Amino acid sequence: MPPLEREALADDPIEQFRDWFALAEREVPLAEAMTLATVDTHGAPNARIVLLKGFGPDGFRFFTNYESTKGEELHHRPAAALVIYWRELDRQVRVQGEVRRLPAEDSDAYFRTRPRDSQIAASVSPQSQPVGRRQLDRDFEEAMAAGDAEVPRPPHWGGYLLEPREVEFWQGRESRMHDRFRYTRRGGGWRIERLAP
Repeated sequence: MPPLEREALADDPIEQFRDWFALAEREVPLAEAMTLATVDTHGAPNARIVLLKGFGPDGFRFFTNYESTKGEELHHRPAAALVIYWRELDRQVRVQGEVRRLPAEDSDAYFRTRPRDSQIAASVSPQSQPVGRRQLDRDFEEAMAAGDAEVPRPPHWGGYLLEPREVEFWQGRESRMHDRFRYTRRGGGWRIERLAP
């Protein structure tokens, strides 16, 4: 990739992300994979991979079980960080911000687009809880055997929006003199600064 210069960056980080994501979708397997970092009630960090399921001027969207570890952590401390790394492009995007649940109608709409087996898995899995595999598989198979009946979105499952207050774009260089630019929300706009590698 050519060096990343300030003049080439969009003034808004979502627009800049849109450009990078479009290239990643063409070049990177599973371009929507991202690390979601949260903290527990004691302030201990926790991280896992989730899938980016949309973004726009309001922020970055993902879906999960509200009763999972991440759901409980977001309930107690509604702030998080995202890291999206595209190894094939030697690019990384880091995002920090506040998190809120999406409206039920947004979660319903996305849930209807999921494959039926994914809908059922979301319905029967007590995510992050201790479970016996045989019982879990039995519950899943029983629900699958119900035919083509519509699977309603379970009340414990839905979407979140991370509203960014800071977004960093990192592009690697072989010399390790990487290019890094940080967008920080300032009132209605964004301040952009180059950071040392």
